[in-house]
Amino acid sequence: MSKPILHLKDASIFQQENLVLSDISLDIYEGDFMYLIGKTGSGKSSLMKTLYGDLPLNRGEGTIVGFDLKKLREKDIPYLRRKLGIVFQDFKLLNDRNVYDNLLFVLKATGWKDLGKMKVKINEVLEKVGMKTKGFKMPFQLSGGEQQRVAIARALLNDPELILADEPTGNLDPKTSLEVMSVLEEISKSGKTILMATHDYALILKYPHKTIKCEGEKVFEVV
Repeated sequence: MSKPILHLKDASIFQQENLVLSDISLDIYEGDFMYLIGKTGSGKSSLMKTLYGDLPLNRGEGTIVGFDLKKLREKDIPYLRRKLGIVFQDFKLLNDRNVYDNLLFVLKATGWKDLGKMKVKINEVLEKVGMKTKGFKMPFQLSGGEQQRVAIARALLNDPELILADEPTGNLDPKTSLEVMSVLEEISKSGKTILMATHDYALILKYPHKTIKCEGEKVFEVV
């Protein structure tokens, strides 16, 4: 059996001193698409933040894309995030530059040097999300769904081993949510591994995948 991309065993998640989730055991393997559901305040975002190094893992064991979360140091975090694609609810695009330059900024920040290769990569990820003709547009000229597509393209730039999508459709209307979800489905079909936090049950019904739930300080699989 291959090693899981994400492995948690008896892990507890804290926000400062407060215990948010306890005794989480979870394995995600290459190619999995998993939903993380739960009410607001149930710990979904805290779990996500622990996975991308925003919150420390102090109890239990956890590895993600080859990094030991217990031993993660400040200087490791940029390297961890290069192997993760993170998609946020509020897009987090830089409003002072166009779509192309938003993506270029990320490539430069993660150590790319060759402008020719950067251009090819940017065009490739924009094509994947159906935004190839919009590279010259500023974020404020785009709809919410288009901004989220750009955010997904940005998450794909460094060929991540795992995509963490934290409520990626949370700010979108139902029709746009389905469009964004179909983009994520396509990416999943290409072999990418995705963990997506959501409270949109309509999406889960339309695109069923393995689902885990945060409730009462626990995380368990929904059957």
